[in-house]
Amino acid sequence: MALCQMSLRLLRMTPKYAARVQTRPLSLHEHESQKLLSQLGVPVPRGQLARSVTEVREAIDKLGPKCVIKAQVLGRGREDGEFESGLRGGVQAVEKAKQGESMASEMLGSLFRRRYSSPQGIRVNELYITESVESEWNWYLAMMIDRENYSPAIVISKKGGRDIDAIARLSPESIFTFNFGLSKGITSDLVSEISARLGTSPRETKNLEHVLQQIFDIFSKRDATMLEINPLACSADGTLTSIGSRFVFDNAAAKRQADLFALRDASQDVAEELEAEKHGLVYVKMDGNIANVVNGAGLAMATNDAIGFQGGASANFLDAGGKATKETMQQAFGIITRDKRVRAILVNIYGGLTRCDMIAESIIGAADELDIRVPMVVRLQGTNSEKGLQLLEEAKLGLYVESDFGRAAQRVVELAESA
Repeated sequence: MALCQMSLRLLRMTPKYAARVQTRPLSLHEHESQKLLSQLGVPVPRGQLARSVTEVREAIDKLGPKCVIKAQVLGRGREDGEFESGLRGGVQAVEKAKQGESMASEMLGSLFRRRYSSPQGIRVNELYITESVESEWNWYLAMMIDRENYSPAIVISKKGGRDIDAIARLSPESIFTFNFGLSKGITSDLVSEISARLGTSPRETKNLEHVLQQIFDIFSKRDATMLEINPLACSADGTLTSIGSRFVFDNAAAKRQADLFALRDASQDVAEELEAEKHGLVYVKMDGNIANVVNGAGLAMATNDAIGFQGGASANFLDAGGKATKETMQQAFGIITRDKRVRAILVNIYGGLTRCDMIAESIIGAADELDIRVPMVVRLQGTNSEKGLQLLEEAKLGLYVESDFGRAAQRVVELAESA
């Protein structure tokens, strides 16, 4: 059970980190991840990308008749999601072209919702059609960064074919985690250890070693943070085939890995995050009704926690950073006030390089230009805070000014609840 919990902690670490500080790591679509594996000699099913019902039929005629149709959406939970048409599951098996056409018509252009995406869902514009592959067993395999132990880790289970959360719930004893050294890579000792824990045959062990070596090649040379193959199909003769894969890469490697980052699908990014990035801001969309404008990732997380402690929930937070200007702050207010879910705003600024009087001027300017109709709580401390508070008082904007952190969070939650 301890190994299972450690594995889940690792698998959830990347998305949580991304949600908190918006690193916007690069996630590839499945057909792109599968192509990387195929180029390195890892067996993958033949597949073809389709953007229309006609192309789906052509792909099935070429690959089928038994095929699998997969919605190309980024992230986890595709198998359990639902289309707006009512069709459940982003992965559908078909046995003939006519059935595939009918299925594709419900998937293409439709909004797809799942646990790990926004409530609005993601519009499916592409389908990946693959040949059906027979297998005896389905495994789960992932390689990622274990930040607590400062090393890469391999997570593997012989109960794959479903989300890792489901594996942990139904077969926690099947999940094993193996840390290893980045400089040493996939050694024979590591493979022997994995083989012993899994009880693999000599043929399976040999093929698993090949797969591990190839994904480590991607992991180490391409700045990956998480490489997941699920399921890794095992046939009766020990052949291992990547049926599905999900690859994530470090956003800091954008310049080093320009060819990979050219594949980014911006259509599935949050529009507000993209807009904020253009202005040097960091925006994170959440599920509540309170907007936050802060400066600094640490203060952003503390503000979000304080609101939660008071029983509220953040709709978003927008981090203006330590070098915010009047112009960028007004852009920040523009982004958050367009969110119709917002019932109250909390501005929580600690003045250092960012002067509090400049923040006050930005609030006044935003109020004039944007006609902000929801209550706003302002907490300013640090450089020129007294001057900033004086400017806000003279502007007579009807703001709620609080100096105490906890009281500011309490007040904005009260305002959101009564709005």
